[in-house]
This record gives sequence, C-alpha cells and structure tokens, in this order.
Amino acid sequence: MNISPPVVGAGTALAAPALTPTLGRKERGDRRFALALMLPAALFLAVFVLWPLIRFVADSFFEISPFAGAQRTFVGFANYATAFGSEAFQSAAVRTVVYTVFVVVAEFTLGLAVALLFTALGAKSAVFRTVFMYPLMIAPVVAGLLWRFLLIDNFGLVNHLLFRAGILSDPNQIAWLSDPGIALFSVAIPDIWLTTSFITLVLFAGLQNIPGDVVEAARIDGASYPRILFGILLPLLRPVIAVALIVRGIDAARAFDVILIQTDGGPQGSTTTLSLLIYRTMTRFGEPGLASAMGTVYLIAMMLAASAAIALIWRPGGGGR
Repeated sequence: MNISPPVVGAGTALAAPALTPTLGRKERGDRRFALALMLPAALFLAVFVLWPLIRFVADSFFEISPFAGAQRTFVGFANYATAFGSEAFQSAAVRTVVYTVFVVVAEFTLGLAVALLFTALGAKSAVFRTVFMYPLMIAPVVAGLLWRFLLIDNFGLVNHLLFRAGILSDPNQIAWLSDPGIALFSVAIPDIWLTTSFITLVLFAGLQNIPGDVVEAARIDGASYPRILFGILLPLLRPVIAVALIVRGIDAARAFDVILIQTDGGPQGSTTTLSLLIYRTMTRFGEPGLASAMGTVYLIAMMLAASAAIALIWRPGGGGR
C-alpha cells in the first residue's frame, strides 16, 4: 500500500500565523485579569498606607497645634533641625541602634544554632519544632507583662531561681529593670524570647533547600564542621539570612509595646527608644510636627539600613542571585 506524505499546501502555511492574534488577545486578557485581582490590594495600600505616609512626611514641615482645627504654620526644615539638635533624640537613636543590634545578633545566633540542631535531627525534630514555635503565638504586650513579673526586683522568679541555684548571694542582687546600666538589655529579653523561633523557622527552611550531596562531598574531602558551616552553609543561605535580618531588624528597631509595658522608657530614660520618644512627642508633649520629623528620619534610616543589608549580604559573590 502506497502511503503518500501529507502535502503542506498554501492553506496550511497561512493557518499558523492566524494563531498569533488569538494568543495576543489571551495574554492581554490574562494581564487585565491579574490587574483586576491586584486592584483591591493596591487601593487598600494607597488609602491606608501611601496616603497616610505622604501626610506624615508633609506634616514634618509644619508647626502643628495639637488642638483640632488650629492653624498650621509652615516652618520648612526647622523641625528637623530641632530633632537633630535634641539630646533626647540623639540618645534615643543610640539606644535604638544598640537595642536592635543586640536583639538581632542574639536571635540570629540562637536561631541558627537551633535550626542546625533541627536539621541534624531530621524528622525526629517535628515535635520540638512545634513546641519551639509557641512563643510566636503570644502577643508582645502579654510577653512584656510576663517578663516584667519574672524580672522585677523584689519578687522576680528569675532572681529567686538564680539565688536558689547559688549563683546569686541575694535575691535582689541584680536589678534587671531598675538598673540603668542593664535595663535596655533586660527589656530585650522578651523580644528575643518571642521571635527567635521566627529566625529559626526561616533558617531551617533555607537549610532544607541546600543540596545534601554538597555537604556530603565536603565531608568526604575531610572538611571540618566549622569549615562546612562558614564556607558552604552560610554562603548558600545569604538570601535567607538577608530576609531574616531585614525583617527582624526593622521589627526590633520599632519595638514599642514590649518596652512600654515593662519600663515605660525608664529608669532615667535608659530604655527610651525612638519609638517611645516619637510617641511621647506626639501625645505627651503635643508636638505633631516635630514627631513627624523624627519619624521621617527614623523611616529613612531604616530604609538605608535595609538597603545596606541587601548590598552587603545578598549581592557579594553572586551567592544570593
């Protein structure tokens, strides 16, 4: 039986280009559908985030009376000059940096150690991972109140346990929340306790994406564990580390409720961070314009810090690309 090959005629050749307009219409329809899905979220962000942010920055150039309907006076950069020249603002900025660095370094160190432990345990760590995530479910105000009673000088459980263990000679030996020298680090303990599990979760997820044969090859070559950690694991975790540090750094820098519930900025202003200072300037001192200027500087500083973290951690060596 003679089977002739199909003949491709002119009609067939002209049929293929006819699909192009159909595909183009489909792609345009998909784009419109995607835009329609994003439109509600975009409108929500524009109304409740972008517009208040624009008003907030604009208010920093005015002297505003705290009374409703009072006159607004344009003062240019006078509020910024007042903020930068204020000793309270300078001290609060330094405390905020110290608090943020202490919290983020402690959380990253503990979180990395626990994530490596969970990775080593494998499936056996499922129950421990679940228990370890419980602090994330606690509200910061509740955590601050809890740790306030744990660290309070007179009858705090922490000092009592340290005394019973023989570490302290007097239950009141350490004034966790009353000593200006250590109060800033003491109020950071609830923050570390609350969100170390977040860092652990992020790093653990990143470790699961590292190919096991890479680590196994390094072990066969005789590489020690510190060399594997600093030479293989951490470089491969650069994007994950950058995200974790940026998210936690911004969150720690704006810490407010945990500190407010424990010390309200005391003793002697030793725990007054920028968030507390801006809040007091707005509500207690009745200077919305100055508070807006402080908040704008605060916002720009956090954006610069986040950009620096991306440039220094994510980009070098192309490991995070």
